Amino acid sequence: MARVVRHKDMNWLERLYIFEACRGLWTTLKHAARGLFRYEQLPTISYPEGQPEIWNSYRAKHRLMLRPDGTPRCVACGMCAAACPAKCIFIEATQSDDPRIEKRVMRFDIDHLTCVFCGLCAEACPVDALRMDTKVVSFEHRTREEFVASLYDLTSWDPKDYPDDALSQEAPGGTRNAEARKIWGMEVK
Repeated sequence: MARVVRHKDMNWLERLYIFEACRGLWTTLKHAARGLFRYEQLPTISYPEGQPEIWNSYRAKHRLMLRPDGTPRCVACGMCAAACPAKCIFIEATQSDDPRIEKRVMRFDIDHLTCVFCGLCAEACPVDALRMDTKVVSFEHRTREEFVASLYDLTSWDPKDYPDDALSQEAPGGTRNAEARKIWGMEVK
């Protein structure tokens, strides 16, 4: 059923539109004067020096989670590459040395020039190996090849950057690494 919205009729001053245009210009001049004379009150950030606040749930640059021994958690199932609408993830698998794990990743590349940062790859991962919580949203390189993040780029992150994440703290250098290595049955150094 259609709903009819009745607008109130304009009076003769509003029908001239000159007063409405002057009111809009007054608002514009007010904001311009605030920018000129009270600059410190503007809600802006001096960008290269000051970085904006980015939430943990924001889909930023990718990272691969690590096991307690430092190897990637990725089991090379290919579900992230299958879920990717931009087809920017390239995976090569190899046989794993660990008898508990069937496959391990040998090559894992993400082309950030074609990635749309939708997050479907991180949601499709069955072992929570791929995450997009690095808070890196602005990155530049000189060549196109440098925009392709390799396995080394995706696994070179510091557990100190993720103090509230228990899984990140189980990686080498994390606060729970020794405890996780005992649970996994690895020798503790």
